[in-house]
Amino acid sequence: MLKTEGLTLHYGGSQILHGIDFEARVGEVTCVMGTNGVGKTSLLKAIAGVHPRSGGKITFNGEELPKLRPEGMAVRGLGFVPQGRMIFPLLTVTENMQTAFATLPKSEHFIPDEIYELFPVLKDMGYRRGGDLSGGQQQQLAIARAMIMKPKLLLLDEPTEGIQPNIIQQIGRVISYLRSKGDMAIVLVEQYFDFAFDLADRFYVLRRGAVEVSGTKAELGRERMKQAVSV
Repeated sequence: MLKTEGLTLHYGGSQILHGIDFEARVGEVTCVMGTNGVGKTSLLKAIAGVHPRSGGKITFNGEELPKLRPEGMAVRGLGFVPQGRMIFPLLTVTENMQTAFATLPKSEHFIPDEIYELFPVLKDMGYRRGGDLSGGQQQQLAIARAMIMKPKLLLLDEPTEGIQPNIIQQIGRVISYLRSKGDMAIVLVEQYFDFAFDLADRFYVLRRGAVEVSGTKAELGRERMKQAVSV
């Protein structure tokens, strides 16, 4: 679904990503790990078009893409749940979810029952403003909003950050369910090792903006992965 070749990114005069070769496959969870400041969030932003890449190629769903803005990537089927969730605090929960309709044909402007089955709290709180929700509830709302877009590729940046354990478990179940459907690729940036290792099929470990370790869960194993992300 997604392939990057030699991807580079600069912030001003500083180079953040150094020639990233990366792949995310349909029906898999691909996890990006590493210590703080190694370029994990920057990689997602470069893929999503939030920060235009400096160089390299991005191939998405078989098409090599020019440098696109986020709305161009969204229309092509990319859903992004950023760090910090970025929900609209003054819109209701229902209105927040309805913002996803912008990428869909008018015949699909409805919230699927599946959303409320996965996140029952969103139905109960549909009339409440997004800014009044707890962090865990906002995270559920952000993931639901991305799912309504029916993405081919879903990017999740630190979905467990600051979230209570029962919500972390629920988010893990939702990610497993989305993978099992077999119609999207999922890229997960995550610091919580056990959560990431249990969910992921494939790993990329970044160091100083470059890929240091990559491979499948079977190839790398738990101990090697723990060592790679703890240095």
